Amino acid sequence: MTKLITRRTALFTASAAAATLMAAPRIALAANSFDVQMLTKHPENKKLRNVFFPRIQVVEPGDTVNFVATDKTHNSASAKGMLPEGAETWKGKINKDISVTFDKPGFYGYVCTPHTSLGMVGLIIVKGDGMMDNMEAAKTVKQKGKARKAWKEIWEEVDKLDLGA
Repeated sequence: MTKLITRRTALFTASAAAATLMAAPRIALAANSFDVQMLTKHPENKKLRNVFFPRIQVVEPGDTVNFVATDKTHNSASAKGMLPEGAETWKGKINKDISVTFDKPGFYGYVCTPHTSLGMVGLIIVKGDGMMDNMEAAKTVKQKGKARKAWKEIWEEVDKLDLGA
């Protein structure tokens, strides 16, 4: 049995295919959103105090991280010397949520301003070309107090991650 394709059917099919192809890049570039809680006590280990949870978050360019002020007295701020070159800094207000969209691949260290020396630090890793460019520089930033130990643990965790680099 032979099926005839009319001009109208061919035009409709071509239009539908073109619309699908035009929408495809928007679908592929759809960004994700991730939450990082700012906590006084770790949810799984009550002995750990003043923490970001999770303290390491891996994202793609264009993704947003929402730093959620779950407990009072905390904020999220970019850590000096721990951002990719040209990346924008941020500093949230105490007790306030802040959302940061990450466009440039690399390693982004961040802190809770009043609790940095108590080890309340974290890391966002943005995958993509150039991701590794600032890792060594970020690792060598001098840390004070309990932040030194926290960063050592974070970098050990990073070394175990499969980042596809």
